[in-house]
Formats: sequence, structure tokens, C-alpha cells
Amino acid sequence: MTRARIERFAAMGTRVELHAFDGATPAALADARRAVEAVDDALTIHRPSPLVALNEALLAGREAAVTDAILLDALDAAAAAHVATFGLFDVAADRRTGGNWTMVRFDRAGGTVAASRPLALDFGGLGKGLALDRAGAVLRDAGVTSALLSAGESSILAFGPHPLGGGWPFAIPHPIDADATLLEIELRDQSLSISATVGVGTDAPERAALLRPGEPAAIAPPACAVAIAESGAAAEALSTALVVADPARAARLLRDRRDTRFRFDLAHQESRVA
Repeated sequence: MTRARIERFAAMGTRVELHAFDGATPAALADARRAVEAVDDALTIHRPSPLVALNEALLAGREAAVTDAILLDALDAAAAAHVATFGLFDVAADRRTGGNWTMVRFDRAGGTVAASRPLALDFGGLGKGLALDRAGAVLRDAGVTSALLSAGESSILAFGPHPLGGGWPFAIPHPIDADATLLEIELRDQSLSISATVGVGTDAPERAALLRPGEPAAIAPPACAVAIAESGAAAEALSTALVVADPARAARLLRDRRDTRFRFDLAHQESRVA
């Protein structure tokens, strides 16, 4: 069996683990860790960062010039995700300010961001997805052909074959019933994201992941969403969108994607769409 090289550390407000196999070197793992930490440094809202500086300008009603490459990429990803999820994924959704992405003017070519009213951005899980994407790219460029990366238990990227052959098998636990499993899947060159309105990390009702853009109240019914995509950023946006979706938009997101997108009504676990 191929020897694993493992890097474990805290970043993005969670525990990050990088497990690299074929072709892995200590230098490659160290570079991948730095890639994750760079995303954390750019997108954190808990200490001075490029995102904090941007939010200070937007809350003051000023246009901001953005020069940080990671923040620019995150803004690009947020804009694309907003469109792809029919407006459900929204890094500006915050009931404290009443903001949403439609109020944001982002000029990538000019590197400027402005808003039609004071608001702030929070990339949340999208930041974790971007961090795993960047770390995965670093490992691939270093010649690693098999790796499993995770940010907490809800954000996972797997590429190449499992060291024992085949894909990477996962069982998604029920967020309420510790003895139950929601889903069993296998990943290969894919990312996985899990979002829920119940369980660990959902006790802050102002979080964008628990808000449906355009509605003031937090999402209350117990639900869990699982999304599989080619990139971590896309998977994070999709799982967030699915868990806050109204039935009509949930059905649109799930249409013809029943093998990679899942939404569970935990009050009626047999239902795939709430």
C-alpha cells in the first residue's frame, strides 16, 4: 500500500486535513497547506483581511478597489454561483443589513466593488471550497496523483484513485440520528459538500447558509443537502442553495442531477425534496 503523507491544521474556522498518496512529498504538503492558509487570510471576517477592508468600504457606502487575487477569484465564484443557483446562493444575504447580491456591482476588469446600499459579504463555505480547490491544484502540480482533502466533516475533495483501488467511499451520517445514515456515495475527481439547518455549527441564525435570499426569517424546517461537483467551490454553493431552497427551486436544482445532488426533509426522511 502506498504510504500516506498527512498534514493536519486549523484554518477556515475548522480542522483541515490533507492526505496525499502517490507522488506526495513533505514540500508538496507544506505548499498545499500554505494555499489553504492564504485563502483563510484573504477571506476571513474575524481579523484584518482583504475581505474585512472591502466590507468596511461597502458598509460605509464607498466603492472599493480590490487588488487581492484570491478575493477577486472568490467574488467571481460568488457571482457565478448566484446565477447557477437561481439566486439562492448569496454571499451578501444577511438579515442584519437586508443586503443581497443583486445590490452588488462587481467589475472584475476594473477590480472594483460597490453596492447600492450598505452591506457586507461573507463567503462562508464557499471559502472552504476555494481553499480545497487551490490545495488540490498545488498537489496535482507537484505530481501527486491520489489525495483526499477535507475542511471539517462537511467539505471534501478527492482526486485520483483510492490507494486500495477504485473510488473514495463515504457514508453521510444523519445530522440528528447518530445511528442512521442518509446516503452512501463514492467520489473520484470530485468534491462533496454537506449543508444542514440542524446539527453542529447551525446555532448562529444570521449565517447566510441559513437564510433564503429575499426573506427575513431564518430557515426553520430540519433539512440536509448534499452536493457533488467537479470543484469544491461549486459543491459548497450547491449544497447551501439546496438547503435553503423553496420547493420549486429545489426541484429545478435537482432536475436531471439525482446522482449528484440530494436534499433531505429530516422531518420526513423518506422525502428527497422538502
